[in-house]
Amino acid sequence: MRILVTGASGYIGGRLIPRLLDEGHEVVAFVRNPASLQGAPWLSDVSVAHGDLTDRASIEQAVQGIDVLYYLVHSMASGRDFERQDRLSAQNVAAAAKTAGVGRIVYLGGLHPDVANLSPHLRSRAQVGELLIASGVPTAALQAGVVIGSGSASFEMIRHLTEVLPYMPAPRWVRNFIQPIAVRDVLYYLLRSATLPSEVNRTFDIGGPDVLRYGQMMNGYAVEAGLRQRPIASLPVLTPWLASQWVNLVTPIPRSLAVPIIASLQYDCVAHENDIAQYIPDPEGGLTGYRKAVRLALAKLRLGEVETSWQNGSVRGAPSDPLPSDPGWSGHTVYTDVRRQHSKAGADRLWRVIEGIGGENGWYSFPLAWAARGWADKLVGGVGLRRGRRSATHLEVGDALDFWRVEQLDRGHFLRLRAEMKLPGPAWLELTAEPDPDGGSTYLQRAIFFPRGLAGRLYWFSILPFHGIIFAGMAASITAAAEAVKPSSAA
Repeated sequence: MRILVTGASGYIGGRLIPRLLDEGHEVVAFVRNPASLQGAPWLSDVSVAHGDLTDRASIEQAVQGIDVLYYLVHSMASGRDFERQDRLSAQNVAAAAKTAGVGRIVYLGGLHPDVANLSPHLRSRAQVGELLIASGVPTAALQAGVVIGSGSASFEMIRHLTEVLPYMPAPRWVRNFIQPIAVRDVLYYLLRSATLPSEVNRTFDIGGPDVLRYGQMMNGYAVEAGLRQRPIASLPVLTPWLASQWVNLVTPIPRSLAVPIIASLQYDCVAHENDIAQYIPDPEGGLTGYRKAVRLALAKLRLGEVETSWQNGSVRGAPSDPLPSDPGWSGHTVYTDVRRQHSKAGADRLWRVIEGIGGENGWYSFPLAWAARGWADKLVGGVGLRRGRRSATHLEVGDALDFWRVEQLDRGHFLRLRAEMKLPGPAWLELTAEPDPDGGSTYLQRAIFFPRGLAGRLYWFSILPFHGIIFAGMAASITAAAEAVKPSSAA
């Protein structure tokens, strides 16, 4: 089938497209800004349509020859007028799809209670579904609650609140019931909805197997992330507006998203029916439970991979993997210190210094500070600096190197060390030697730290002043040492 995906650069759209391609479909990605797809691993496999759903002409052109249209956009982050924009977009798509003879529309909306005073966000999502169902084109309007996966705004709010706050003063909505659903299960239902019988034209509630209070979801995340469970106090004085300002203060979630998300949490969001099972069976192995969905979202970090990035996965990577189109505030918090230094020495001479680092050769910067860090590590039960190294000149993957471990080695080019000192979160140090056209080389040094909870964040900022001395000095001294190596003795 020929399928148009609106919102192709969004959280769900960017993960749905490679799965549609795997099913053998021809995909057209509809975006306002084609540059937003830059870096998408599937970009060369799709056609790109440029336009805006509020512009009737652009959507009328895009729907020509389309069998199935996925409606995966919303305007809640665009300001106070988002309801009008959502309504206009839905009306344009409904009319254009009907005129062009589109066979089916699949829409992903929000799970909501049957009450009159819905939040503006949930009210708008519901209205969009109603407009599409009334379009005359068979429509499956899937209604999901909190989607669990790295990059989902609702999940990122849970992640950051839980990691930052050891104690959680919260509004009464932390006691409301939520039925979260794993992103892989959302994608499964979206895929299967493309082939629903033509007479199906309705909403479907979709949710995972667990119904939890919002506070339980936070503490479930804490357990999977290796954090202590958070004491949560329900306070009646925090209005949705005040709570959203507070969330914006302590997390990187933009206020434009925090306000509508929190307003939606005033209600229990639980599926009222499971009629979707009459048309689409549960995925093989069943729907994914909340704790497992969190575990999958954290899987990259648990595997010890430094980059929580789409680049580590295959083109059709796991749905919980981050994508280049995900917002900058999504994903696990990561702190880095990056130093780049040019050396007149060739890359082979620079590499000799890199591979000989540590042990008796030291760390090329502020020896007393490195020694003090080793003593501090021993005091708290760590390995300290006294392990040294197996060989004075060569390293192998798995070697102990003072309080590091060699995790990856591309001899002559790249060394990654994993920290084994006691830290409030995993850390790595990467050292790279790159040849330059002038015969010299570039030294790239990167320290990476994944903070665990508030303690991890406080630790990083407490040592930040020392980084300018230790890491800058290290980069300068290593490149200088490479220039002192005689070319004839370079390895």
